[in-house]
Amino acid sequence: MNSPPTVTLATVRRLAVAKQRLAGARPAADAAGILDLVRDLGCLQLDPTSAVERSHWLVLWSRLGAFERAHLDQLLWQERRLFEYWAHAASIVLTEDYPIHHLRMRGYAKGDGAWLLRTREWTTENRSLRRHVLTRLRRDGPLRARDIEDNSVSPWRSSGWSGGRNVDRMIGFLWTKGKIMVAGRAGGQKLWDMSERCLPDWTPREHLPNHEIVRRAAQRSLRALGVATAKQIVWHYTRFRYPGLPRALAELESEGLIQRAQVQANGGTWPGGWYIHAEDAPLLERLQAGDWQPRTTLLSPFDNLICDRERTEQLFNFRFRIEIYVPKAKRQYGYYVLPILRGDRLIGRVDPLMNRARKRLTINAVHAEPDAPMTKPVAREIAGSIESLAAFLGAREIVYGENVPAGWRSALR
Repeated sequence: MNSPPTVTLATVRRLAVAKQRLAGARPAADAAGILDLVRDLGCLQLDPTSAVERSHWLVLWSRLGAFERAHLDQLLWQERRLFEYWAHAASIVLTEDYPIHHLRMRGYAKGDGAWLLRTREWTTENRSLRRHVLTRLRRDGPLRARDIEDNSVSPWRSSGWSGGRNVDRMIGFLWTKGKIMVAGRAGGQKLWDMSERCLPDWTPREHLPNHEIVRRAAQRSLRALGVATAKQIVWHYTRFRYPGLPRALAELESEGLIQRAQVQANGGTWPGGWYIHAEDAPLLERLQAGDWQPRTTLLSPFDNLICDRERTEQLFNFRFRIEIYVPKAKRQYGYYVLPILRGDRLIGRVDPLMNRARKRLTINAVHAEPDAPMTKPVAREIAGSIESLAAFLGAREIVYGENVPAGWRSALR
């Protein structure tokens, strides 16, 4: 048996960045390019926060540059090559991956946990509401949740973190079960309809055993990560939905589809059982040989590269936390902070706010990491990324606050 390849930490970072399409040639900024990009990423996380722009659009912009949002709508609502469902969070996912996501659909609300028991009890008590929602959608869909009457017999008791409206809760249950889907959006509100009317005829619908789904999902997760441990695979893509993963990884390794790797850093070898997909071995070799085309850009707080905070800190020495729910006086960096990616390093953070009415992008602060290169060329790269973001957002002016590192101030003003 061949010994596992030894990979430096810098190469691990570069492979991760390259697999996330944040280095090298940009994908085409059209519908085909977006679809190709989502195939590499696996999913685009959805989040309602729009202090700058919706996260999934920022994730695409970081990789594509300027693009027409209509191309994504085309893939979602016309061609139906993408749909909204759960990946590591509420996300846009590939219709061709429907069998993978069917694992959650058929297993949702099963188990002995307190929340699962409560969900089952509530949906059983409100079976009349369930029938009513399905009847209304089958007859009149697509509809907004607020268009459907509430005939529940017992209310959903909200924890305070999620809405307690009964129709919303039942729709969420039916969506996760795969019975209904988001058919479109009107004024930012979801339009719901029956899944059979949303999914195209070519949707793969084979009922795969759990083990085969885990094999497929694990490979997609690993390929998006580059080099990763089993724990990191579990935390990516279809987060926590990898039952029997050790067996699946052992099989994939014995079949030559994945292989072990040793990560070398700080004079030693990291523990943890690292893997790389066999199809990415040639790319790894090119990166080790110096074939590397870095870029500088800004990342959404929910970007796929950094969605696993523990992995981000381990690989990039970059501790990142979202401070949306932190009181303003206690925030360290800002409300909706975008990390600065330069090559294979995260060198700082930008705290922006977009005023759409005035078409103004305000940069409240720019923060540099302790080891960030404080040079004018780097500052110009960061300024170029901010200017590109402003153009994408439709901003006519950029206003910088006083909190800018001295070494970058000449370009960021």
